[in-house]
Amino acid sequence: MKRRATAVWNGTGKDGKGHLTTQSTVLNKTQYSFGSRFEEGIGTNPEELVGAAHSGCFTMKLAFNLQAAGFTPDELKTDCEIVFEDGSIVASNLTLTAKVPDINNAKFEELVRDAEANCPISKLLNTTISVTFTLNQ
Repeated sequence: MKRRATAVWNGTGKDGKGHLTTQSTVLNKTQYSFGSRFEEGIGTNPEELVGAAHSGCFTMKLAFNLQAAGFTPDELKTDCEIVFEDGSIVASNLTLTAKVPDINNAKFEELVRDAEANCPISKLLNTTISVTFTLNQ
C-alpha cells in the first residue's frame, strides 16, 4: 500500500503560503502558512496533521487489538497533543476515553500499551509517546 500527499509552497518561509492535497482529496489545496503553524492563522499545519494521523492510527490499532481479544468497543475517542519545541516534535500525548463493555482495567491497559507501541505512526515517530486513558466512565 502506498499513499500520497503533495505540498505546494510559494514565497518565503514567513511571508509565503502553501497548500496541501492528499490522494483521497480529503485535503484539497488546504491552506497552510507561517500563521497557521506558529500563530493562530487560518489553515492547517504539519503538527496538527501528525496529531490527526497519530490519534487515528492508535485508535484503529486499539480497535483491532480489542477485536482480537474478543471485545467490541462502544466508543474509542483519542485526542492527540503534539508538542513542538525548538524546531522539533518532542512528544505526542494521546488522551483516550473508551467505552468497552465487559473488559477489566488490566486487560484494557495491556491492549492500550500494545497499540501505543505498535501502531504504524507510533513506530514512525522518533519522540516520546504517552497515553492516558479513562475506561467506562
